[in-house]
Formats: sequence, C-alpha cells, structure tokens
Amino acid sequence: MSNIYIAGIAMTVFGRHPGRSVDDLAGEALRGALNDAGCTAGDLGVAYYSGITNGALQGQLSIPGQVVLSKIGVQGIPIFNVENACASGSTAVHLAVQSLKAGSCDVALALGAEKMVVADKAKSFALFEAGWDVSRVEENFKILARMGEGITPPPGSESDKPFSRFMKIYAGLCRHHMSQYGTTQRQIAAVSAKNHQHSVHNPYSQFRQPFTIQEVLAAPPITYPITLPMCAPISDGAAAAILCTEEGLRRIGADRKRCVKVAASVIRSFTHRRIDEPLKNIGRLAAIEAYDQAGLSPVDMDVAEVHDASAMGEIIQAENLGFVGLGDGGVAAERGDFTIGGRIPINPSGGLESKGHPLGATGIGQLYELVTQLRGEAGPRQVENARHAIQENGGGLLGVEEGALAIHILSKP
Repeated sequence: MSNIYIAGIAMTVFGRHPGRSVDDLAGEALRGALNDAGCTAGDLGVAYYSGITNGALQGQLSIPGQVVLSKIGVQGIPIFNVENACASGSTAVHLAVQSLKAGSCDVALALGAEKMVVADKAKSFALFEAGWDVSRVEENFKILARMGEGITPPPGSESDKPFSRFMKIYAGLCRHHMSQYGTTQRQIAAVSAKNHQHSVHNPYSQFRQPFTIQEVLAAPPITYPITLPMCAPISDGAAAAILCTEEGLRRIGADRKRCVKVAASVIRSFTHRRIDEPLKNIGRLAAIEAYDQAGLSPVDMDVAEVHDASAMGEIIQAENLGFVGLGDGGVAAERGDFTIGGRIPINPSGGLESKGHPLGATGIGQLYELVTQLRGEAGPRQVENARHAIQENGGGLLGVEEGALAIHILSKP
C-alpha cells in the first residue's frame, strides 16, 4: 500500500475578517496549498470540503463545497462535503487519505473554511450547541452539568454576559477532573498562559498577547473554573492540504524534502461509556489505534497539537495521548512539561484558545502547524529536532465524550 504524504499545506490568519467572504478565505488557503505543493488545481483528483457555517450563517444549506470550490478554480472532479462538528477538517483529511489508499486518484485536496463572525453572535454560539443530540438538549445538559458536582464555584465566578452553554459542559469536565485528581484552577490557567505565550510567535494566530498565570486567573470569568483567556474564540478562517501518494508526488514534481508522511490517520466515534471509565475514553482508544498504525509510541512524539476549545481539553488529551498518567496532566502543565523546550511541547501554535477556532478549518490548521514544525520552518516557536508529531481534534458531544475524534501522526521523511 502506498505511503501518503502532505505535499502542500496553507492557512489564512484565523480571526475576525469582516470584509472577507468564505469564498475569499477558502481561495487564499487553496492558492497557498497549491503553491506549497508546486501543483495546480488541474492536478487534483478529488476534493473534500469541510464547513459548518455555510448553511446556518450564509444560507448555503446544500453543496457548499461545490459552490465555494467552483468560485476558486476547482470543478469537474468529485467533491464531497464533510460535516463532523469541530472535527470536520481532520475528517476531510482522513477521507482524503482513504481515497488515496484506495487508488481512486493520486492527488487529493482537503479544505476547510468558515465565516463565523456575524452581527448576530447568538447564531454563532448556536453552532456549538448544535453539536449534540438536539432532541434531548435539556436532559443532556443537566446530566453533563452534574459532572461538576462536589466542587462549589466561588461567588462571582460566572459571567453575566452571554456565552456558549458548551462552556458549562467544559466547566463540568474541569470540576470532575478537579474532584477526581486534585487538579487546580491554577494548573488549568498554566495551560492557557503557556498557549497564549506560544501564540506571540505565530503570525496566523487570532490573539498574540502573552498572559501570565495570574493574569489568566484574574481575567473576566466565564463559568468556574474557566476564565475568558481559557476559551477558544469565534473565528473566521480557512486551511487547505494537498495529499499525495508516491505516484502523485512524482507526477507533480513535489520537493520530497518538504513532504511529510501521514504515518497514521484514525477516526473514532463516541460510545456510551460512563464518566468513571476513563480508560474507555474515545481519545485514548483512538490514540492507541494511531500509535499501532504508525508503529510508534507516546515517547516517540516530539510535538503535539490538541483540541483545547477550553484549556482543560489540553490536560485531558495529554493524558489520553499517553504523555502523562491519568490525573497527572495538570501537574505536568504547571511544571512546564508542555511548553516549547519542555518534555513534550503541546500547542506551539497557541492552540485553539489563541490561534482561533473556525470549526471546519481547525483540524487542518493544527496539521499546518505540525507540518511546519517537522519541516523546521516554525521560527521562534520551533521545537528542536522534531521528527514525529501527533494531532488530536474532537467534534461534538454525545454521552460524556466527543461525538467524533480524529488522530493523525505525521513523520518527517
């Protein structure tokens, strides 16, 4: 079976782009990826488009990929529309990998684009709250919110301004971890401060302001123990990747020295596990499968990008990826293990908290950072001698975990 490579990858700056359309953002990402790979749109054999906002915010309820891609130079080839909540971009990459392995073509495109910043912020918040079973919203919300029982929020620790109710779920996960393992709000703040400091050196990041741990703790509250800098913002943006087989690399004349091997690509969906069954966590099971697929282990990983829609996500996923034991993520974060220069740098891009979170583009944006790291092109945020990298990207919520979760392992050739 042919090896699969990322030959070209690009992203826009994530953030607020009031004067730009989703087509414009997608076009910038596509042109960047094609240029990076040294090919043209005519070399593409298939395209996977990930976008969630096209229907809800722009009214393009059907064929968003065909509409967007036709405006930026891609037509005639098979185009598939991918929706897997916040894991949509990674799912598009996974499907591109499977298509290439099946031999249907030798060059594939995965592109994610979102235009989330609109005048009616409630519509943007509603996109997050659509990522679970909408027929059981109140029932699910009460069950998940109870995860935080046993930790009493201090007075004044919840915002009086509107915010996504999903943050209450993240807060419940935080408080559950705090009650089970002794994790502290300061340790969660350490993750956020580290990621905001990493983002200073990322020109594609929505926020590039450094924070200390104390500044994160003193920031406006969202819902205990989460404060504003611990949360991913609403973002516009796009990212695109060109994936190739060995034959495809030869056909387009790609620079082999800059091509990065996809050593593993895994997608899993939730199970009806209980909250007291962490060894059955979707992220842990997907990681085990990915390590087996790549013939590598957690100790082989040099850098990681994980889904930190709130800072607690990084602690949980560091444990699921096997970098630390269950309950040790907070201690390791505060100790500096996940900082550039630490034992296993996580989110050198700044993570979703800083870089931004344009849902369908997020996963490909994570892969952009890891490809940049493995190429040795990350500048001041470069992880020294990075050879193997891992990405985790989750989407939606069912039961007590993500509805869909993707893991990719990338290796330097």
